[in-house]
Amino acid sequence: MGQPTTVIPTLETARLRLRAHRVDDLPACIAMWGDPVVTRHIGGRPFTREETWGRVLRYAGHWALLGFGYWVIEELASRRFVGEIGFSDFKRDLAMDLGGAPEIGWALATGAHGQGYATEAVRAALAWAELRFPTPRTVCLIDPDNLASLRVAEKCGYRELARVTYKGLPTLLLER
Repeated sequence: MGQPTTVIPTLETARLRLRAHRVDDLPACIAMWGDPVVTRHIGGRPFTREETWGRVLRYAGHWALLGFGYWVIEELASRRFVGEIGFSDFKRDLAMDLGGAPEIGWALATGAHGQGYATEAVRAALAWAELRFPTPRTVCLIDPDNLASLRVAEKCGYRELARVTYKGLPTLLLER
């Protein structure tokens, strides 16, 4: 897949910067993951401070062990935290094997919804992945009721592969 790294690349688009997490991002991460609007389709409940810190550490572990992981999404002009995006291998307990394909995921703070940031960030992350992953196939899991994320996935070339159950909930598995 990727080579382990401690150097996390920074990506830029017309409006966004994708960069490594820093300890001082924690308050913004806690606010986003504690927002019931954000988590409605991701876990179904707000995350605690402790759970959010665990997420950030898991992201760093992905980069260190696998050579890919999650970035902070920040607005270029304001340097405002707007969300997170990245690739993972969470070794999910699914009835269907993902075949080693990296899983892309994204979440945006409520104040950043509806501005096209998710699509812009996903496209940037995919462009980076296409140059680094041995095969172009990536997957994502999306709650079937998360219409906004399904639109982003479709715009970025993802198509439904299967309907699965994850943690007791219906989930769409998409691939690109």
